[in-house]
Amino acid sequence: MHRRFLFLATLTLTFAQISLPLHAADRPLKFRDRDAKRYTLQARASVVDPRTKEHPELNFTFSNKDGKPADMQNASVDTRVEPKGRLVIWLMGYNGALFERLNQYGIHAIQVSYANGWFSKFGNSSPGDDGQLLGNIRLEAATGEDHSPLVNIPEPDSIRERAFQFVKWLAKENPQGEWDYFMADDKKGLRWDRVILSGASHGATTAARFAKHQAVDRVVMFCGPRDQHETWQGLESATEGQRYFGFSHVLDGGWSGDHYCRSWELMNLNQYGPIVNVDKEKAPFGNSRRLITDGDVNNDAKRAHSCVTPGKASIKVAGSEELAHEAVWEYLFTHPVDEVGQPVPADDDCRKVIK
Repeated sequence: MHRRFLFLATLTLTFAQISLPLHAADRPLKFRDRDAKRYTLQARASVVDPRTKEHPELNFTFSNKDGKPADMQNASVDTRVEPKGRLVIWLMGYNGALFERLNQYGIHAIQVSYANGWFSKFGNSSPGDDGQLLGNIRLEAATGEDHSPLVNIPEPDSIRERAFQFVKWLAKENPQGEWDYFMADDKKGLRWDRVILSGASHGATTAARFAKHQAVDRVVMFCGPRDQHETWQGLESATEGQRYFGFSHVLDGGWSGDHYCRSWELMNLNQYGPIVNVDKEKAPFGNSRRLITDGDVNNDAKRAHSCVTPGKASIKVAGSEELAHEAVWEYLFTHPVDEVGQPVPADDDCRKVIK
């Protein structure tokens, strides 16, 4: 009798397991590439999706003044590396050195062309608005939804749709990369819980604003976010607070002007640890979300602004060609989001009102 009960219980459990609806993207991501290697791909947004349009009033066109493509998009993946099942959407000019590292971490990466030239027209808006003017433009550029009366950016020209269309194109052109892992079951959008939004400066600010609206796996903000006259940084966030990570140099004008520290506090990042100088503390940097460097940039504020990402401006270890912040970059993109530092009070030295 006891043996029969065990058999029926096991049979019931087996049928129950078979009947459970599994989300396609919940399967472990595995590469099946017989010729495993690193793939780099390019495609113009206007070719990937014929619905895209130019918006010259926002400096958003398919070609620059010299006739060269201005809507080129880049992607890369390394099928030799065990995949983490994460896709970085990079909101800035293509950074090959960063993409190489992301692929080494097992992360897929794309850079999309989107409307960001509007900043030259509206970026110096006075603080007399409701604290949402620039943030609403950023959100419209991200979603293609009508969030701002100052611009008209339709869905095909948004970050969200261009990223989706690019990933759909990559799934066909580079099946070895298993890009379809990042598409929703109905193939009508991306699996945003598998997406890391990242950017530098203007791109970091838009990444943060988009993540307030759209829940994502993680946000990595280099030298940002800014929008010092705005308060959208304090809005309720669809993305959990511990999923935002920031990194800045102390000589960057955005840091010395208290723009970044202000945004980080509006986003309540002080709840996940103190500001940590990565040149004085090793990974995992107290599990903090607010990282800074005071590395030598020869007192050059412009270099300070760009040194926090891999590239020619990066700070090197004294007496070598090794870049000093390799551990920082890996931490920002791979550190477990549930491992956080201890809450600390707001910083009295960080101005909350900037004129």
